[in-house]
Amino acid sequence: MVEVLRFEAATVVRGGRPILDRLDWVVADHERWVVLGPNGAGKTTLLQLAGALLHPTSGRVEVLGERLGAVDVFDLRPRIGLASAALAERIPAEEQVRDVVVTAAWAVTGRWREQYDGTDEARADAVLAMVGAESLATRHFGTLSEGERKRVQIARALMTDPELLLLDEPAAGLDLGAREDLVTRLAAIAADRWAPAQVLVTHHVEEIPSDFTHVLLLRDGRAVTAGPIGEVLTGRNLSEAFGTRLRAGHIRGRYWARAVPPSQELRGRHARRAAAALPPQPAPGPDDPLGEA
Repeated sequence: MVEVLRFEAATVVRGGRPILDRLDWVVADHERWVVLGPNGAGKTTLLQLAGALLHPTSGRVEVLGERLGAVDVFDLRPRIGLASAALAERIPAEEQVRDVVVTAAWAVTGRWREQYDGTDEARADAVLAMVGAESLATRHFGTLSEGERKRVQIARALMTDPELLLLDEPAAGLDLGAREDLVTRLAAIAADRWAPAQVLVTHHVEEIPSDFTHVLLLRDGRAVTAGPIGEVLTGRNLSEAFGTRLRAGHIRGRYWARAVPPSQELRGRHARRAAAALPPQPAPGPDDPLGEA
């Protein structure tokens, strides 16, 4: 197993308050992780550490085998693919889509004096096709729909053939059709054995693509639990992370979560109280027909 991320007691403090609090976490190169939690849980801060965009206040963070604080992050960042709303805001509206993607080779937004060869252009076209956005290559970024922008951002993140792919709420703001299209494409990338390790941040279990293998649940900057998705993504764990009673399940690799209706919760509470109030039942005796073998 090759580790691509290692957090040891990683802590980020802002304004005297821990945003991320003594987090221990390891991601291997063959794993696809979902980071799930409510607003303010520390998910975006975690992704900034993983993307070498932020240093921990204390603790240790290793990205692709390099310790933050002991490596030139400008050499490290091209090895990481990142798609986020913050990055999208820096892309000029008049930028041609193919240039939005190809400029990832220089880790810049907005084509200027950099020189690109035919190989770079071919790679940009290939990753646009991978996310179903090849027809957008000559469009201006500012004219795209939200769903089209998300696909272009993911193509840009894949441009450099990264060793680690980070996706910050890739389905946020999409309508149902656009969300399902994007989640299906992300599932195909996750299923590719040659694809890089992946970390996807979201608030919603419905946005988790199939073929993701692990989940980290955060609350108030701390890990609630982490591990294989089939073991960890349960109603009990989600309830603890989100602070409300939830049920969870999955159908053919896609997960869902629902609040427990107050009526069901009340009936369950009454049933537990009634069961606790019953006198203990004696064990069947030898003369009791129910006690016969």
